[in-house]
Amino acid sequence: MALSAAPLKVCVVGSGNWGSAVAKIIGNNVKKLQKFASTVKMWVFEENINGRKLTDIINHEHENVKYLPGYKLPDNVVAIPNLKEAVQDADLLVFVIPHQFIHKVCDEITGRVPRKALGITLIKGIDEGPEGLKLISDIIREKMGIDISVLMGANIASEVAAEKFCETTIGCRILENGLLFKELLQTPNFRITVVDDADTVELCGALKVSTATFLESCGVADLITTCYGGRNRRVAEAVVKTGKSIEELEKEMLNGQKLQGPQTSAEVHRILKQKGMLDKFPLFTAVYQICYEGRPVREIISCLQSHPEHNAGEHSTWH
Repeated sequence: MALSAAPLKVCVVGSGNWGSAVAKIIGNNVKKLQKFASTVKMWVFEENINGRKLTDIINHEHENVKYLPGYKLPDNVVAIPNLKEAVQDADLLVFVIPHQFIHKVCDEITGRVPRKALGITLIKGIDEGPEGLKLISDIIREKMGIDISVLMGANIASEVAAEKFCETTIGCRILENGLLFKELLQTPNFRITVVDDADTVELCGALKVSTATFLESCGVADLITTCYGGRNRRVAEAVVKTGKSIEELEKEMLNGQKLQGPQTSAEVHRILKQKGMLDKFPLFTAVYQICYEGRPVREIISCLQSHPEHNAGEHSTWH
């Protein structure tokens, strides 16, 4: 896109732990780069924390005390509770909300954003609508009519906020747009590779599938990080140890954050069932049954051992 002389206005759509970590990076970066406007708007779903509005706390104390406690946000990141006001006239939109809210958010902001605006989605997950499987980026593209890049990687919000060394992948359809978002988001400790392949990067983030892109941060590294330290892994471990339900533990352990894993497993299960392929994917089927049908976790091994030939099929199809 031809860059206008006016600095590009950035809005972060979302303010959970990942959204806040990304707003911290962007807020610091735009202070140093003339290309971007110095104020970064961040849409915050308003909540009351001990009788105070979360937006007031963020705007006065410069900390998201609920979702990213212990990390200061730059003072040029401004929390705005009204979504339409937050995105008004934004040139660059960074989408980082739980994937189940994307339809509602896009419906609310379509028409509020300039047609030449660009977006990037950091949302892991896929959407199962009436026409079948859809990438989150496609939903935003179709509803808003703007170009969308994708950022996926082996990233844990608190580590990024603590400025530990992390790497990530931006996938894009138009290379210069991916490179623009790299400029906005990269730091010495948050290293970005840009590939002109938005769809595979997004699928790696949601389902952990592959091609050469699988070897980027959005692929195998993300899979390993998720398995060792992600919130889905932590809650899954607690399910086994405590015998409590996923819903109970989500409330107890995540302080208002949402799990994306179980919902993605439900969406994958619906698609496999629709295509009559459940028996070819015993691992996905077992995960779904444990999450939603009360199957005991200890049965996961027996369900895989009973289909050795299907395991080979699963690997060749998905990896």
